[in-house]
Amino acid sequence: MHRLISVLLVLIVTVNGQQPSSSNVTAVLGELAVLRCEVQNADESSIQWSNPARQTLFFDEKKALKDSRIELVNAGRNELTISISNVSLSDEGAYRCSVFAHVVNIVTAYLSVIATPSEPILSGYEGPLVEGSEMLLSCQSEGGRPLPRLLWNHNGHPVTGKERQEVLEGGTVMVISHLAKVVGREDDGTSLTCEVFHETLKTSLVASITLEVYYPPVLFIQRRGDETRLLEGRSLELDCIVEGKPRPESVKWQRLGEGLPEKADVVGGTLRISPLNRTDNGTYRCQSSNMAGTTYTDFNLIVHDPGMLESRLGTDTAVIGGVVAVVVFVTLCLLIVIGRYLARHKGTYLTHEAKGAEDAPDADTAIINAEGGPASAHEKKEYFI
Repeated sequence: MHRLISVLLVLIVTVNGQQPSSSNVTAVLGELAVLRCEVQNADESSIQWSNPARQTLFFDEKKALKDSRIELVNAGRNELTISISNVSLSDEGAYRCSVFAHVVNIVTAYLSVIATPSEPILSGYEGPLVEGSEMLLSCQSEGGRPLPRLLWNHNGHPVTGKERQEVLEGGTVMVISHLAKVVGREDDGTSLTCEVFHETLKTSLVASITLEVYYPPVLFIQRRGDETRLLEGRSLELDCIVEGKPRPESVKWQRLGEGLPEKADVVGGTLRISPLNRTDNGTYRCQSSNMAGTTYTDFNLIVHDPGMLESRLGTDTAVIGGVVAVVVFVTLCLLIVIGRYLARHKGTYLTHEAKGAEDAPDADTAIINAEGGPASAHEKKEYFI
């Protein structure tokens, strides 16, 4: 009987026991965390919140731990809700909500503390850079938790850096990403950005720079006029067109191996020689410099004598006429030879192979009687008429 009563009491206690419910909470470092515990069909019971160190924070509406950051939000028969302001990393852990009735029921809510990373800081760029030089950039963001992601982007295209992490005092993380790049003139004016992504951010944090690259002058020579050959007595005008960064110095003209002709006139990047003669022949060089380097390009001048040119044209015409005459003569000769050959071989062949076959009664007899048959094969002859 005593044992039966004990079993009944256990069943009554189990039925009357109140099961609390709660949920895990994620809070941003330095902000507010709210812990809520609810009890369905609450009877005469008490609710208690305790921290990861098992210290009681609130027992119903009564505050037990003297911590000004912890406040009561709501207390009742069915609920006990508290808040923790200015959350620190030390607040992270498992909090317990206990319901005291005929039995004690406990539910655990885990408080996770995350931290927003700082804006990225770009370093290592000391522009402008000279074409062909290498730059080593660093992008740094600290204070994040969990680990943030750092991504590089160059003019709209992702690029890969080399990353390392370091845990700071207090439990947050510092992330540093290094990017090495050799710059060219095509990089001048392009943007390079470092972005930080983290779950605490609605949009990424961005740091960017605009690259400035110096490169040596780019030169090309443009000749005015449409003459194919430069003749004595005519004029020559050459424009030396130059580009570069920074702006190149003034253009310099020279003739390799000797000075410019006395009649040569240089205005800006334009060289003019008039009138031309064959003593002006040579290699003319256009040269320009800036702080990134020196560049030059050459123009080979050949002045032609109009008389010699006409004589050469006449000689060329005569040679061409002679070649054509020879070709025509050879063609006619071939036609004559072919015609004579065809005329000599045109005719009809008449043989005596079938002679006597007209009177033969059958084919075998005709073959035997024919002069061209087996019996007289050695005497077979042909006649050309």
